[in-house]
Amino acid sequence: MSDFQSFWVEKNDEGVTHSIIERDVKDLPAGEVLIEVHYSSVNYKDALSANGMPGVTRSYPHAPGIDAAGVVMESSVSQFSPGDSVIVIGFDLGMNTPGGFGQYIRVPADWITPLPEGLSLRESMIIGTAGLTASLCVEKLLQMNAAPEQGPVIVSGATGGVGSVAVSLLAKLGFSVVASTGKADKTAYLEGLGAQSVLARSVLEDPNSRPMAAPAYANAIDTVGGEILSNIIKSLDYQGSVAICGLVSSPIFSATVLPFILRGVNVLGIDSVELPVLDKTRNWNRLAGDWHLQTLAEMAIDIDLEGLSGAIADIFAGKVAGRVVVNLRP
Repeated sequence: MSDFQSFWVEKNDEGVTHSIIERDVKDLPAGEVLIEVHYSSVNYKDALSANGMPGVTRSYPHAPGIDAAGVVMESSVSQFSPGDSVIVIGFDLGMNTPGGFGQYIRVPADWITPLPEGLSLRESMIIGTAGLTASLCVEKLLQMNAAPEQGPVIVSGATGGVGSVAVSLLAKLGFSVVASTGKADKTAYLEGLGAQSVLARSVLEDPNSRPMAAPAYANAIDTVGGEILSNIIKSLDYQGSVAICGLVSSPIFSATVLPFILRGVNVLGIDSVELPVLDKTRNWNRLAGDWHLQTLAEMAIDIDLEGLSGAIADIFAGKVAGRVVVNLRP
C-alpha cells in the first residue's frame, strides 16, 4: 500500500505539463482517514487546476480531482472503519489537497460521506460534484415552492455535468424541462434524459437592453452565468426562481431591479464546496433513494488515468456531454 499512481500537474515559466507518477502514501498530508480511491470524475474546476489557472490551486506540482469515491483503508476516528465505502467531494480536495486523481487520498473525517445504500461507488462518481450541485439546485427550487403545474423549467448549459443531472432529475420529478445548449447535435441525448424541448443557446445569449421580457419560464437552473443568466431572469414568470451555480460563460450578469420588484423573481445561490457534510449527506441519500436516476448510465463516459489529459482538454473546451468517470482501480 506504500506506492500508488497519481495524475500529476507541474507548472513553471514555460507552461503546464501532465504526467502519471508513482507516489508514496506517507507523502500524503495529515488526515484522519486514508482512502483507496476507486473512482473519480472530471469537473470544470479540475480542468482549471490541471491547466494552472489561478484561483483554484495555489502551488504546484499537484494532483487534482475534486471528487473521490472509494474504500477506507485506515481511520483514527470511530465513525469510519477499514472497509467502509465512502464519498468525498468539495472542501479543499483536489484544490490544494491531493485529490481524487490519485489512487489514495488522506482527508479529515468531516469531509467524508458514507456511501448510501442504493448507490455504487461508480454511480456516485457519475453524479459527483456536478450531480450533487444539480440536486442542491432542485432542492432550493422546491424550497421556493416550485411545482410542475406552474410551467416549464429552463436549464442552461444542459449537456454539461450539472445540466445533464438537472434535466434528468427535474424530469423524474414531473417538471417540463426546456434544455438550453450550444450543441445542436445533442438534442437526442437531452431528450433521452427527459427534456421536453431543446432551445439553442443563441436564443438566450444575445444582449437584450430591455429590463424585462415576456414571461416564458416558471423557474430555472443556470450553470453558465453571463448574458444567458440575464435573459433568464428577465423571462421568469411571477415569483419564479433561478438557482445559479456556474460561470462558464461569465461571472458577470446585468439586471435591473424590475424583475425582482414587479414579478417577485428570486435568485438562489448554490455552493457545493463548503456545504456542511450533513447537507451533502442528505442530498446523497436522496440521490440513492427517491431521486435515484435511471439515466446515469446514459451520462457516463469512462476513462482511466491515461485518458485524463484528453478529457481535461475536452472539458475545458466545452466538448463533453454528460459526466466523465475516472476508473483508478489497478
